[in-house]
Amino acid sequence: MKCSGWLLAGVLAVSAQGAAWQSLFDGRTLKGWHVEAKPADQGKEFWRAADGAIVCDSLGRKDHDYVWLVSEGEFGDFEFIAEVRGFPESPGNSGVQFRSRYDREKSWLDGPQMDVHPPGPWRSGLIYDETREVRRWISPSLKDSKIEPAQGPAKWKWNARGWNRLRIVCRGTRVRTEVNGVVIVGRDFAGLLDDEAHQRHNVGMRGHLALQLHVKDELKIEYRKLKVRLLP
Repeated sequence: MKCSGWLLAGVLAVSAQGAAWQSLFDGRTLKGWHVEAKPADQGKEFWRAADGAIVCDSLGRKDHDYVWLVSEGEFGDFEFIAEVRGFPESPGNSGVQFRSRYDREKSWLDGPQMDVHPPGPWRSGLIYDETREVRRWISPSLKDSKIEPAQGPAKWKWNARGWNRLRIVCRGTRVRTEVNGVVIVGRDFAGLLDDEAHQRHNVGMRGHLALQLHVKDELKIEYRKLKVRLLP
């Protein structure tokens, strides 16, 4: 079938930029998401939908392990955007897992994470790898979970009292993260996200998105306008 000039141009534009955006949150329910956690935490309502946002609230309830809100869909090469808001009374940590999977037998989620840390916003956008054989910062590349402000990005922006824009772009082993339009990470993780450990757990190159409630943390945080589109 022949394509007219304008139609062909449109097809090429879509191919270059990716498919249409799809919403991951209907603004009212957690349809398309499910909670993964140890059995003791399964009955606790930490994640809910309220006022057009996905809300996590564990204030006053520190007795929990990791509790994840995991997307039903999984993605390989994609672009993800969302908005996030922290609260001054919340000292807890969160993050956006990508290309990740939860192992119910071991009660562990493997895969990389874009950190979201309102108490120390300079960390937001950096990448920590939750894969059980790794469990360290991979951008910046550090030996474990310890990190200091001097090891963070030279430039960052964070709105302490409002919404902040997050962006993750994954193409092959290349990953880019942005916070409020500032590029935090932009590098090729060849040899890491596609290594033996990640292949063993089928993560790093393809998997689910997930929002984090960190173990033993008192966290109040909101996510909204979560969207994703597939990239060629």
